[in-house]
Amino acid sequence: MVQIKEFRIVMPMSMEEYEIGLSYTIMKMEQQNTNSKEGVEVLQQAPFHEDAKLGKGHFTSKVYHLQSKIPSWMKGFAPASALAVHEDSWCAFPKSRTVIKCPLFSKCSLTIDTVTRPDNGCSENLAAREVEIIDIASVSRDYWSKAIGAPSVDLTAFKSQRTERGPLLKGWMDSCHPVMTTYKLVTMDAPIWGLGERLEDCIIAGERALFLACHRLCFAWIDEWYGMTVEQIREMERQTDMLLKKTLKKAGSNKHEGNTKTLKDELVAVGS
Repeated sequence: MVQIKEFRIVMPMSMEEYEIGLSYTIMKMEQQNTNSKEGVEVLQQAPFHEDAKLGKGHFTSKVYHLQSKIPSWMKGFAPASALAVHEDSWCAFPKSRTVIKCPLFSKCSLTIDTVTRPDNGCSENLAAREVEIIDIASVSRDYWSKAIGAPSVDLTAFKSQRTERGPLLKGWMDSCHPVMTTYKLVTMDAPIWGLGERLEDCIIAGERALFLACHRLCFAWIDEWYGMTVEQIREMERQTDMLLKKTLKKAGSNKHEGNTKTLKDELVAVGS
């Protein structure tokens, strides 16, 4: 049975800022979670033209080698290499579609359709499906949040120095300005007898945890990316791809010492 769930993530920023901030956050999360043994491998990044639903946009193809984050009950089915996750994404902001597959479960598919709107999550639900509004100021302690490495920042106490936004106190979604919401329709189909429903529940829970962690960090890192342009983000994506490939090829462990660096600091060493 196909499971469909809609997540709505409200953010204290404009849609234009969100496009920049989310791209920066994804790049930095990928860099932080990539080492010589596992991480993110970018296969392709290129523009696409005239999609029937999305129009013109940017295509990205990635492979996630995340063996340490796979639940133990999944690891018994096949070697870790077979559990690599393949992701193809077509982004034409404010809309996008992401298709995720795993070679081991070739019959299964996960699709995420996203639309971003300048509201606080109040758009009418026109379909009979479950809807959950995710509060980025909340903290989750489920399995997937621990596996992903949920950020420890307290957004109920955090205040941006550059924008003076925050802290996100009770009722912030109804009073903050600017504000926008990303609507994510998650469709999971796992037609596997005896395992399908459990796998669908597991994956949707994992996506929820990832949405929460990613968007919490997007706001927590606002002082790093605020003021950047789309052109600067595209150049950083190119450099990040090179950095990830270089990191995955390194032999041995890759340990970072010293002060915490921004993604821009890390990319300075790409050409060395």
